[in-house]
Amino acid sequence: MSTPTSTENLRIEKRPSTRKQSLAIVTAGFGQNVVLTTVTTFILVYLIQYAHISTEGIAVVTGIITAAKILDAVSDPIMGSIIDMTRTRWGKLRPYILFSAAPVAILTALLFAVPDSSEAVKLVYFGVCYLLWGFAYTACDVPFWGLIGSAFGTSTVRNRVVSNVRAFGAIALGLATLGMPWLALLLSFSGEATARGWSLAVATTSVIGMGLFLLAFFFTREKQTAAAHTRLTFRQLFSTLAKNTSLLMVLLGSVLGFGRYIVQAGGAVFVVIAYGNEGYFTLIGAAIIAGMVIASFTTPLLLKRMSGRALAIWSSIAGAILYLAMYVAGFDNLVAVVVFIFLTGLTLGVFLVVQATMIADSVDDVEQRTGVRNDGISFATLTFVSKIMTAVAVLVFGLFIVIAGYHDGVHVTAQMQQVVWVSITVVPAVSCLVSAVPFLFYRLGAKRR
Repeated sequence: MSTPTSTENLRIEKRPSTRKQSLAIVTAGFGQNVVLTTVTTFILVYLIQYAHISTEGIAVVTGIITAAKILDAVSDPIMGSIIDMTRTRWGKLRPYILFSAAPVAILTALLFAVPDSSEAVKLVYFGVCYLLWGFAYTACDVPFWGLIGSAFGTSTVRNRVVSNVRAFGAIALGLATLGMPWLALLLSFSGEATARGWSLAVATTSVIGMGLFLLAFFFTREKQTAAAHTRLTFRQLFSTLAKNTSLLMVLLGSVLGFGRYIVQAGGAVFVVIAYGNEGYFTLIGAAIIAGMVIASFTTPLLLKRMSGRALAIWSSIAGAILYLAMYVAGFDNLVAVVVFIFLTGLTLGVFLVVQATMIADSVDDVEQRTGVRNDGISFATLTFVSKIMTAVAVLVFGLFIVIAGYHDGVHVTAQMQQVVWVSITVVPAVSCLVSAVPFLFYRLGAKRR
């Protein structure tokens, strides 16, 4: 792709207002999160109950999803590099938002339209669609976060936009989780949800969600600097990334803080073991989401009084204290557990906003020091570490389940409950505390300070 001409630059420089860009980004993120939540929350339910995949088939599905996640994580920095080497009259980020929306919508709909055929055909169909869906979603997600860092020139505005994107992302999570079963039932046109009803519901949601996502292309503009027009090589990108110590500290602190995701990864299993009722997870899920939404909206106010580095450290320490307090309080009182989960949701919401803003600041900082602006690969690391954190959280929780000896139909003992309780309280506490250490070494250049 060629470097823009001066005429094209004039066209690009006609920027929408900051308010219009902010609204477009937040709305686009909301639509994207509705689609993501639909896939991650309901795909197994659909495959088991409506595509009628057997127990052996679900084991294959699990393997497919795991392999796809690994490939997906690896593809993030590759996608980021491709973005940073792209030059068009629309910039380097927005074209991928434009051309990825339709593939994501189509592939999401296809995932929930498994053909009525032999199980082998169903599994091959799902595997191909899921693998392609993962690549398509990466192609839309990495440039989206990069665009947030590029479109808004001041940290104050950018912090507010990131916080709103996180907050409405959590709202999208709640709405999709609660609303999709009802929409599937409505579109089944019968007394109960059907496979066809789910297919129609997901197709409708995908078109609307990715339609909203396109607003990020039409109503935003990228930052125009000399570095933005310089053609980069792989060597420049990765050498600049290696020199960006502040970014690397954010990534290390994030990965070490994987315990923040253990409640989401294992909460549904925990409530079955502790209370014998999976429906209680609705309360825990609602508490996490409520905490994250409130924290996301209020974090910009905190950032006016404290640096992102300080907030990252103190939110990690506060999370560690709350998880330990929850362990001491025990799980006998469900109301107390829900309150503690809400409070840890607050610390998680603060961390997620600060994490993104610190990466954006580090991109600006390294541009000032090296003359290279690498939004794509830098924000690809954000999506990469999020996937790593989720994967490690699932792995660690799974190990504790094995240690506890829990499986379907087993007699649940007090010792078993205690082992699982440690996994969602003490482990996150230690993880949060350790994750604060790298942030002590987060430093920006003199101009940024």
